[in-house]
Amino acid sequence: MGGSALPVCPPTLPQSKNQKKERAAALQHAQQEFSTVPHSFVFPRGRVGKSVRQLVTDVRKVMEPYTARALKVRKNNSLKDFVAVAGPLGVTHFLVFSKSTSSINFKLFRLPGGPTLTFKVTQYSLIKDVVSSLKRHRMHEQQFTHHPLLVLSNFGLQQIHIKLMASMFQNMFPSINVHRVNLNSIKRCLLITYNAETQLLDFRHYSVKVVPVGVSKGLKRLLQEKFPNMSRLEDISELLVKDINLSESEAEQDGTHNVLELPQAYAGRGNMKAQQSAVRLTEIGPRMTLQLIKVEEGLAQGNVLYHGFIHKREAEVKEILARKEAKLRLKAERRQKQEADVERKRRQREAHREKSLAGIRRKQQQDGDSDAEDPGAPEQPDAAEQSDEDDAEYYREEVGEEPDKGELGGARPQPLRPLLPVVADDAKTLNSP
Repeated sequence: MGGSALPVCPPTLPQSKNQKKERAAALQHAQQEFSTVPHSFVFPRGRVGKSVRQLVTDVRKVMEPYTARALKVRKNNSLKDFVAVAGPLGVTHFLVFSKSTSSINFKLFRLPGGPTLTFKVTQYSLIKDVVSSLKRHRMHEQQFTHHPLLVLSNFGLQQIHIKLMASMFQNMFPSINVHRVNLNSIKRCLLITYNAETQLLDFRHYSVKVVPVGVSKGLKRLLQEKFPNMSRLEDISELLVKDINLSESEAEQDGTHNVLELPQAYAGRGNMKAQQSAVRLTEIGPRMTLQLIKVEEGLAQGNVLYHGFIHKREAEVKEILARKEAKLRLKAERRQKQEADVERKRRQREAHREKSLAGIRRKQQQDGDSDAEDPGAPEQPDAAEQSDEDDAEYYREEVGEEPDKGELGGARPQPLRPLLPVVADDAKTLNSP
């Protein structure tokens, strides 16, 4: 074995007791906080195609860091398999994408008892499509170390399904205390807008950038460490006073709609506390347009609370509920009968087994040891000796003499033929002494 040497770790500074306690307390607090926030699984079901699989990957980016980034899904996995794994891992939501012959469907599950929201994805754009349409995008890995800021628009209507949608979307992300939140942790924004006329939802994902206002573009470049080309300037004051040959990449113009006073310092030069800064949003994708189809109780197996296309009268709803309750009652009765039959058969098998074992033990006690010989019983002759006696008796009847000992050794002797005279043509044979 050879090659490169093992890496040498730099020596660590000794830690005091207070530092160890503080670090352990911070680790414990982080673990407790991580276990209390919502977690999610985002996965496809069935054959969805390459584009929908990429959409699943992009939605996982939106849900980071509290989602399974590298979740592996097999063809034979059922929904029960994910539910069984979700409990120990603290997963609270499933975001499931499927595809039919006519549409792409998106289901939002709330674990462990529901409800389930089913949407139809009417339009969607992937991250690569959104980013390619921008002149300069702002997306980096540091933005995904914190969850996005959820913003719901036009969800103040009184319909029950609107309130339920708003509650489901809010519970997908950790709650924020506006008085204690750290502004540096807000790097992304998820905007969900409901259109009451078309009954469609717009799903948009943005990156957040905060820049100071009230300064010239040249000074802003100096603050951002992006020094412009000053070869055409005669004095440095021209850079601070005039905007000469300087381009601004942001298309959005700052105004009263996005300028505010920062309550605390924000990352970036010039973003000081109690100073005016502008909040700029850059869309980074993915983008979806959703239509609510139905709301169900439980995990896609309960009563339909709302349907976007089918509207039934109250009498029809009551009849359906009564029929479903009767079906559930019959199913419970059958289950109880099956369990009772299984228990009865088990007891019968146990009783039959005990009875058989008792009979075997009783017979063994009565018969004793069946392999021991009885000394009073007459001795049975050997089969070989009996065969020799039969051969000797046959020899006596045919020959009329007693057989010699050792001649009868197993095979039955053939009867002796009578001696006949020998007739020879050869004279030498007849005259020979």
